[in-house]
Amino acid sequence: MQKKITLRLTPAEVNDDAVIKRKIAQHESTKESSVFGFQIIKKSIDARGKQVIFNLSVNAFINEPFHPFETVDLAFKDVRQSKYSTIIIGAGPAGLFAALKLIENGIKPIILERGKDVKSRRRDLAVLNKQGIVNPESNYCFGEGGAGTYSDGKLYTRSNKRGDINRILQLFIQFGAPENIGYDAHPHIGTNKLPQIITAMREQIIECGGEVLFEKKVVDFKILNNKIGGVIAADGTVFNADDYIVATGHSARDIFELLHQKNILIEAKPFALGVRVEHPQSLIDQIQYHCESRGDNLPPASYSLVEQVNEKGVFSFCMCPGGIIAPASTNPNELVVNGWSPSKRNNPYANSGMVVQVTHEDAFSIMKTKNIEANHPLLFMYFQQLVEQKAYEAGGGNFVAPAQRMTDFCNKKKSTSLPANSYLPGLHSSDLRTVLPFFVSDTLSAGFKLFGKKMKGYFTEEALVVATESRTSSPVRIPRNELTLNHPQFENLYPCGEGAGYAGGIVSAAMDGERIATMISNNKLG
Repeated sequence: MQKKITLRLTPAEVNDDAVIKRKIAQHESTKESSVFGFQIIKKSIDARGKQVIFNLSVNAFINEPFHPFETVDLAFKDVRQSKYSTIIIGAGPAGLFAALKLIENGIKPIILERGKDVKSRRRDLAVLNKQGIVNPESNYCFGEGGAGTYSDGKLYTRSNKRGDINRILQLFIQFGAPENIGYDAHPHIGTNKLPQIITAMREQIIECGGEVLFEKKVVDFKILNNKIGGVIAADGTVFNADDYIVATGHSARDIFELLHQKNILIEAKPFALGVRVEHPQSLIDQIQYHCESRGDNLPPASYSLVEQVNEKGVFSFCMCPGGIIAPASTNPNELVVNGWSPSKRNNPYANSGMVVQVTHEDAFSIMKTKNIEANHPLLFMYFQQLVEQKAYEAGGGNFVAPAQRMTDFCNKKKSTSLPANSYLPGLHSSDLRTVLPFFVSDTLSAGFKLFGKKMKGYFTEEALVVATESRTSSPVRIPRNELTLNHPQFENLYPCGEGAGYAGGIVSAAMDGERIATMISNNKLG
């Protein structure tokens, strides 16, 4: 007999298989020898009380031989001689999972990636961190695997209506991810492990006859009648296929500019803007676990915060326990920061984006002084770019970031000193109100104080506020038909993933990639 059971276990018990078997037997009032095995379905932490407890849901095998759940059946086909091909612009999660799904369905994918492979990309990140030099085509946002490859690899999503989350997680596992991502409440791979998984996906695509081409930045679209007739790369190469997926990620401003120049319909899309906040991880542990020291049986603590301030939402974004703040800029003279964690989350700092939703009225109030019209489809993109330029100037160059202690930021006081931190290019004490629009800085200031009431100790001079967190989502939406998923002007152009405005993270982007690939396959193969 198989039975789903939920157990409440202490941190010392949750990783002990013998204890779990004994608890299952006690729960079912049976002998321990009757429990042949178990498989974890979901694991989460309940830290609301004085004693931290793990909720563990398991599928228990009682008086029945143990056998694990079946994995996803990957029936990849050889597509070298396929009748149909699809060009995918971008090798992020949307593009990679679209390619894998196309191969499953017998269609050849051709991925055009503007950046480099993960190994070469790592060297460009080192130059950015150590020398303050950004490669506009190879950085934390551009390159194999997309923005998620070197910015944490968190796999949590609420987009369960857009696809099969479990299938995406199982695919990651089969390409080398740890099995715990299949049951952890907030699955995470880690920046140190994700590159090998992305490489394995690429090798699978090539083995089946697909193509993955690096340093192939798309600079033009050929339009024939009401269809895309080809794309042109920066080196002059022309690529043709039956269908075209645009999966460029949220930072491909040149693609948004190109679409606008070609009179291909795009729309301004609101996004959230703010800062990275960094605390000592030990402080977050103490607050969340109600203890002096976390110990070895608990993971580094995280948090999720949201408040309404004068009808504006302020909320935490992409929280990284045991993490690092990194420069995520894609252009010289523009500063963006992001956060990531290694798989062990063993760095001494915890960081999180803390952002405010920007409305159309907000953006236009700033950009009208730059002669940008209220209905311009790139309104939010230009606004985002302006704030990033101000952040770079405030830091003094070379991607040194402007920063303040949290208490000084709220008290409108420049910090005389800054605490130790994780940001490698370095920090410069600045008044962040000269960087952030008033409607962002005022809302953040009030939000920090409210968060300090929710989490006693969060609002502290030990906390560091670093500008600017501005790539939370795409500032542009590329519209598509709700039923057919293609662009309303072109039957063979498919906007996809986070850059097109239809996803918000690795898993939701991957699901959207699969969804687009399935639609293309159904149209071609019936």
